Amino acid sequence: MNHKSAEWSRLDNAAKIFPPTSNKQDTKVFRFTCQLNEWVDREILQKAVEDTLEVFPIFRSVLKHGLFWYYLEKTDLVPVVEPEYRPPCGQIYDPSSRNLLFEVTCYRNRINLEVYHSLTDGTGALQFLKTLVCNYLGIKYPQFRQELLAEIEYDASVSDRDEDSFLKYYDPQKNTKRTKLKRSCQLKGPRVPEGRLKIIEGIMPVKDVLQLAKSYQTTLTVLLTSMMLIAFSQEIPLRKRKRPVVLDVPVNLRNYFHSDTARNFFGVIKVGYNFSTGSGTLEDVIAHVKEEFQRELTAEQLGARMTALSKAEHNFVARAVPLIFKDMILWTADTVNEAYMAGSISNIGKIDLPQAAKPFVHRFDVFVSTDKLQACVCSFGSELTVSFTSAFRSSNVQKNFFRQLTQAGIQVEIQSNKLEDDV
Repeated sequence: MNHKSAEWSRLDNAAKIFPPTSNKQDTKVFRFTCQLNEWVDREILQKAVEDTLEVFPIFRSVLKHGLFWYYLEKTDLVPVVEPEYRPPCGQIYDPSSRNLLFEVTCYRNRINLEVYHSLTDGTGALQFLKTLVCNYLGIKYPQFRQELLAEIEYDASVSDRDEDSFLKYYDPQKNTKRTKLKRSCQLKGPRVPEGRLKIIEGIMPVKDVLQLAKSYQTTLTVLLTSMMLIAFSQEIPLRKRKRPVVLDVPVNLRNYFHSDTARNFFGVIKVGYNFSTGSGTLEDVIAHVKEEFQRELTAEQLGARMTALSKAEHNFVARAVPLIFKDMILWTADTVNEAYMAGSISNIGKIDLPQAAKPFVHRFDVFVSTDKLQACVCSFGSELTVSFTSAFRSSNVQKNFFRQLTQAGIQVEIQSNKLEDDV
């Protein structure tokens, strides 16, 4: 094979944690799916993927490592669109092989984009998928092509899309008052087979959930985060409730710092509630979560935390540590962090498409690999989708979560996968 390109770039700050902590259960892969109102033509999808890579050249990279760091190297490998052949969020990164860090597959009316998290975050992946869908529709329906591509055009240069925004906004003068973290209650119980995830989705009218949030004078994200905390608490034994239930909440830093990067640019805040000291009512949990969001979600606070996490990679001594030891340190840090969170909830937000594309698209879904329990939220058109992935056999937390919505008068359609040895 003729390897023409030797361009490379180091992993961004957020991406460094993923290679040393990936495993068969938690592959650090996420899946975005777009369900069309018609079956997918695989040949057209193949051409659409190749066209989309012209806009997102960073996706045409392989992950390599040297003595001191991991890096992305541009490649001439061409992704091949295959029929869906394995469960969601399967392993993509393999240290022993030189392969792309994303896959596009299809099944009936569904286009799947799976991405290894060292390459990009949810925002970058979603922008890629939206462009892919518009390219696909533009090839299949050439009469709409000009309108589709004009509206979806990614208004950024190649260098902007390839930018490491963590490096751009690193400010060594910034200091942050570190919030003292508390260990979280943890879910226990039998786990699903290695390499599989239990997936349960709830689909509901977005206007009804927004109206419910409005009735509590809060946002949709605060409402659903509060409901998830309560859902967890109902599964924690009384003797273990001295500790709070804590959730990780990913934050799109592009909402606070200008960036057009297609790479990772996200932070994580921790939001918790102690059910042994608080009343545990939805109103009280919402008030507490709202307060934590207001305190944590500011450009100053997020910027200071971003700088704190970036300081190590700018330290000369730390940079000189061989990669094998860096991996051990990051793996240990990730293991310690696990004790400070019970699960995670991520709101991708409202997904929009050019008007010409909307009649062809039914729904979007998002799934994330996890060795705990994670919810991903997104909306398209009139529907809101909450997708749970879990490493546990029990679905009680998910049941508790959706029951709160149905008891509030929200109609929820439930869908789930079936594991091979489920009875």
